[in-house]
Formats: sequence, C-alpha cells, structure tokens
Amino acid sequence: MKLSAAIDNATPELVAIRRDLHAHPELGLEEKRTSAFIARHLETLGYHVTTGLAKTGVVGTLTNGTGSRSIGIRADIDALPIHEETGLDYASRTPGLMHACGHDGHTAMLLGAARALAERRNFDGTVHLIFQPAEENFGGARIMVEEGLFEKFPCDAIFALHNEPALPFGQFALREGPVMAAVDEARITVHGRGGHGAEPQETADPIVCGASIVMALQSIVSRNIHPMDPAVITVGAFHGGSASNIIPERAEMVVGIRSFDAAVRDELERRIRTIAEAQAESYGMRATIDYERSYDATINHKKETDFVRDLAFRFAGVDKVIDLARPYMGSEDFAYMLKERPGTYFYLGAKATGEEKPLHHPGYDFNDGLLPIGAAFWTELAETYLARS
Repeated sequence: MKLSAAIDNATPELVAIRRDLHAHPELGLEEKRTSAFIARHLETLGYHVTTGLAKTGVVGTLTNGTGSRSIGIRADIDALPIHEETGLDYASRTPGLMHACGHDGHTAMLLGAARALAERRNFDGTVHLIFQPAEENFGGARIMVEEGLFEKFPCDAIFALHNEPALPFGQFALREGPVMAAVDEARITVHGRGGHGAEPQETADPIVCGASIVMALQSIVSRNIHPMDPAVITVGAFHGGSASNIIPERAEMVVGIRSFDAAVRDELERRIRTIAEAQAESYGMRATIDYERSYDATINHKKETDFVRDLAFRFAGVDKVIDLARPYMGSEDFAYMLKERPGTYFYLGAKATGEEKPLHHPGYDFNDGLLPIGAAFWTELAETYLARS
C-alpha cells in the first residue's frame, strides 16, 4: 500500500484518537489511562509492548527483516495543570487539566506511524516507538534513561518533534547544535526583622533588600556573561508582607534561569548566589538560596539533523524547510535522550489561520491537520533510516 493511501485511510482514526486523549488529560507520571490506551493500540498492530518504564511510559517494538540497525522515535504523552477554555466538544473532562502543549497530537501522530509501519513492513531492522511520560515537569526522559531505556531498547539514533503554532503550517524547522535551553530555578529568601511600618528604623526590611537583589540580578547577563552567549534570568515571583503598616520577617523571590553552555550555567549560579548573599549582608540581613538545576540544554547532533533536513526537503519541498537562526529559550527533557544517543529534535509548524493560541495557553488546541503529516513523516523517516541495503 502506498504511504499516502495508508495515512489517508487512517486519518479519521487519528483524529478520533487525538480528541479522545485530549478529553482525558493526565499529569506526568499519572498517565495511566493514556498508557493503557497506547499499549492496547500497539498490541493490536502486532508490536511487542513494554509498559511501566518511568511508571507510565510505553515502548512499542517492531522488527522486520534481518537488519541489525535500530531507531527510536519519541512522543510525549502528559498534560498540563491548566484549566481549559476552548469550549470544544472534546475539551478536557478533568477540571484543571488540559493538553495545552499538543502532546495528545504527538501521541496520535506516532500511533499513526505505528500502523503504517506495521502494515507496510517496508524496512529492515528494528523500530522502537517511545511514548514518554512527564515531559512537562518531572523529567520523564531522564527517568526512562536511568531505568535502562537504551540498554533494553538499543537505538542507533533517536528522534522527536514538537508542533509550533508560531510557525507556518507544515513547515519543518531544524537546528544543528543547541535547540532548547537548560532551565534552572533559584528560590531566594531574605531573612529580616519584622515590625511596625511606622517604625522602620527598628526593623530590617526584607522587601527593600529583596528589591535591591532583583535589580542587581539584572546586571548578570549584561555584565558577567559574554554577549554572544545566550542567557536569561527572570524573577518570576516576589512574595513578602501582608499589609502597608507591617514590615515582614522575610521575603522570597523565585528566579528562572536559562542557558546553553555549561560554563555559563555555572557562572550564572555563582553570580546569583554571590549577589543575593552580598546584597543581604549589606542591608544587615541574611539570604538563603535554594538552587535547583532542572533540564539540561537540548543539543542536536549534526548527522541526524542533516538526515532529517534532507528527508524533509524530499517530503515537503525546499520551501517548507528552514534552519532556525537561533535556539529557543524554552526547555525540553528530550535532552537526556540526546545525551545518550545521537539524534535530533525539530519543529513542525501549525499556524494556518493566524488565530492559533500559543502553547500552554488555556485556549490552545492542536491542529488536527498535522496528524497525517506527522504520521507520514515518521513513517518515511523510519523506513528511510532502516532502508533495505
């Protein structure tokens, strides 16, 4: 069966799958219904199915021919703690949870490719379809790797994509090297001495000190980091006090940090700690810093990025493929898979009308028109990578 016919025949099913998943979102490491749904679907297609990796992860394995090569393709399956505001008839049935990032669509795409690969059997080797939990918050990719993902399912290369509502519909966007940032978080607590707002001289005001820290942090990227090294420091929250006539005992800031280079990452932490502690001391107070390193930077490999680019040229046409001028400052735990195996992470544009809501917006909805494109591309990618010699 021709690939186009196979995908066209499967598209109504893919839309139904995607909308069912959308209506039943589950948070990271809690995707029990989603996991069981995926496993049943793969089993009916003849895949060897493994469940329970990173609690709710699923891997479907299909071998054809005698080839020794293997490939991994990953889709993320978790939702977000956001209350949906789309008003769609298939909107989330779980208050406070929704698929606001398109993981329902990513999963449906890969299940579509699973069907086409099983029906066509037009490859020589082994395909591992990896349905990963907890991309959004808990680093499901890292957990899967730590639990032996690539020892149990050897992959010569690993691939993943993400829909992007800001890019034109059907456009492939790639980038060799850094494509997504490392993300860290610092919680800075200033310990002062509270009292009456009318007698500030009897207190040590942590809000004034905290404000000074906020302003001083702005100098790190502009004065301590090389201008050609991307970095972001965002004070996303500042909590302190309860009334205009009360000086509180403490104030807390929550700081988001983004970077790509390991040395820059270290310098950002060092300067944030130094500034917070020194500023507090200068006000006669003390600052404590809880610094947590989260996802590493996502770094694409050249050979696999070139492979996807060339395939995308043939699949969609040269005018539908771009190389990103700069990486995104968002983060992605696929980084941990790319640290273990060569591969690449790329984007598929979803903007058709210009009215699309961005990712993580309560009004976001995945563009179902991407389902046959993604399913067909994953099928061609696997078949080309594992082509018969």
